[in-house]
Amino acid sequence: MRPEDVRALALMLPDAVEGAHSGNPDFRVGGRIFATLWVEEARTVLRLPPAQQAACVAAEPDLFSPVPGAWGRRGWTSLDLDPCEEETLRAALLAAWHATAPAGLVAAYDPA
Repeated sequence: MRPEDVRALALMLPDAVEGAHSGNPDFRVGGRIFATLWVEEARTVLRLPPAQQAACVAAEPDLFSPVPGAWGRRGWTSLDLDPCEEETLRAALLAAWHATAPAGLVAAYDPA
């Protein structure tokens, strides 16, 4: 996957907007970052619940890795874009959006 794929897929999510964080493009919902794009490194960093991060890392350790330090212990997870398939990227971005979006917004877009 390419950085422009991350941008396109992230901005398809409800109420997602692009911003900037530490000189990198980021994607926000409800004013909170759910993904940051590291273009030069061909990776994205996603905000996942720690249990979901652990499942992703266990299932696909060649793609997912915790961010070093306290951020990683809180669920922030790197996803390597070079070997990543579109389905994996879509699922990861959606999971990060779900973990970050206000509950009312999630409820409005999730089937009951």
